[in-house]
This record gives sequence, structure tokens and C-alpha cells, in this order.
Amino acid sequence: MGLREQITEDMKTAMRAKEAGRLATIRLILAEIKRKEVDERIEVNDDQTVAIVEKMIKQRKDSITQFEAGGRADLADIEKAELVVLTAYMPAGLSDEEIAAEVAAAVAASGAAGPQDMGKVMAIVKPKLAGRADMTVVSALVKKALAPA
Repeated sequence: MGLREQITEDMKTAMRAKEAGRLATIRLILAEIKRKEVDERIEVNDDQTVAIVEKMIKQRKDSITQFEAGGRADLADIEKAELVVLTAYMPAGLSDEEIAAEVAAAVAASGAAGPQDMGKVMAIVKPKLAGRADMTVVSALVKKALAPA
């Protein structure tokens, strides 16, 4: 079963269990998938679905930060609940050691010599780690690996 079918089944389950918050979040995911399909006239596959969910997670994290800075704990709590539901659809994350190993392999493969080669390394690493690692962490590790000693 594909990720989209799993999300649809979870929506039906949430409807039956009358879980309003979970149902609303799942409907947001499906609406975003449908929007992408209509806008780009494509059939969204699992990788694209993961990218959509990852983007939604990033939006929720940004919103939580803004709401907490603005003293709106009620809205931050809603976003946190949505974040929990969204995170359930992400593939298992990699450990810091696994990410560091991928970065080291990409640095070696690209022959990167310094910070100016960061784009080359990220181009190799991003497709491998997309959806499985936070790209800000990956970027920081690449920057650290390429820093002059």
C-alpha cells in the first residue's frame, strides 16, 4: 500500500473514531497532495508525498516558534498536535552517525576541497537523505566537514 492510500485509510479510521483534530490534519495532507496534482497535472508518488509532508512539518515548526514568541500558547498547541500527526507519515529518521557517514562519503565522492564546494556536496547528499534527515542539520555537517582545518 502506498503512502497516499495509507493516509486515506487513516482518514477513514479517524472519521470512524471521531478524532476531529487528527481528521482535520489528515484532510490538510490530502488537500495539499490534491493541490499539487492539479497544479502540476501529475500523479503524486510516495517520494513526492513525503516531500509534501516534510514541507508541512517545516511550516508547523515555524508556526510553533512564531506563536510561542507571540504568547499564543493555544495556537502553538494546535500546531504541535498537527506536527505529531504529520510526523507519523515520515520515513524512519537516520541517526547522527549515519548522516555524518553519508556526508563524509559525499565529500569524498565530489572531491570537495573547501566551503566553495558546498553546493556540489549538497547536490549529492540531498536526494539520498531527503525525508530521512533534517536538511539544516545536514547542511551544518557539510559546512563543518568542508571548513578549513
